[in-house]
Amino acid sequence: MPHATRRILLGLAAASLAPAAQAQLQAPRRSADGDIPFPAPGRRPWAEAVPRLGIALMGGENEVDRLARFDGYRALLEQTFGVPARLYPAGDYAGVMQAFGAKQVEIASLGSSAYAGVWLDTQGNVEPLVVPEQEDGSIGYLAVMLARADSGIASLEDMRGRSLAWADPNSASGYLIPRAVLRRQGVDPEPGRYFGATGFAGGHEQAVVAVLQKQYDACCTWASGQGEEASGFTRGNLRAMVEKNMLRMSDIRIIWRSEPIPTGPITIRADLPDALKNDMKQFLLALPRTHPDIYRQISRGEGAGYREARHADYQIFIDLRQEEAAARRRRR
Repeated sequence: MPHATRRILLGLAAASLAPAAQAQLQAPRRSADGDIPFPAPGRRPWAEAVPRLGIALMGGENEVDRLARFDGYRALLEQTFGVPARLYPAGDYAGVMQAFGAKQVEIASLGSSAYAGVWLDTQGNVEPLVVPEQEDGSIGYLAVMLARADSGIASLEDMRGRSLAWADPNSASGYLIPRAVLRRQGVDPEPGRYFGATGFAGGHEQAVVAVLQKQYDACCTWASGQGEEASGFTRGNLRAMVEKNMLRMSDIRIIWRSEPIPTGPITIRADLPDALKNDMKQFLLALPRTHPDIYRQISRGEGAGYREARHADYQIFIDLRQEEAAARRRRR
């Protein structure tokens, strides 16, 4: 097994430790602390250098729903900091990554693999602000593989020769981590090896729809892994689709789960003023307590708020992306 693959698998659980264990290493500020005030409204001095806030929205959900979910967040940013805020929905993960590289946006919520990709593409010109916490205080989630309940597929073994949809090439749960973990389990994820065929669905929501419509036998997506499976867990793509009446959990069967994956951070460009970064951290850390409805909209479910994030938690994804890139070059 390649060194970076071994390292990421060993590091998944460590990077999603509960706060008590994390506190032995560092004491990040957390929404759950309850003592962080929401920023007072008013235009800031940093607005001279950053006259508007561009917020990139990751793919994986249809554009109308994404814009509706984030509109209250956008309006609150404008009211709080006195600068226009604009939403930029991207068709896929790569669109958000390119927007950061071109300095067209300032902020985005990224998956772990996408954060690593942007960090590499911009030569370190992004940094994490906060990371979502689960109800138990952990910062992990799961990659899950699912099939239709009526397909006769009940386990990974049943997927031999069947078709599998990946969510997006820049998704940790929908591509990068399943491939690494499956290799560890002796499953070659390349098309035509273990699976009969593989392809990209264009996002997490689209991947599940492709399975429901029998375009693929199974797909990979993400879920919190906490709470009731029958309702789509507490957070994640399945929960969001259940709430939008796009999915009934009784219509699918989860046939494989990963180990916990460190949740991706809300990310900001590193070249922006430190005062803006500090204001955004305070805004986000206080948001769940002071504006719970807006928090629930952008978090796609329940949660315990946010915790200050560290770049070091995502180094394992940078290593794995570099390994994947090297493997692609060797195959050419």
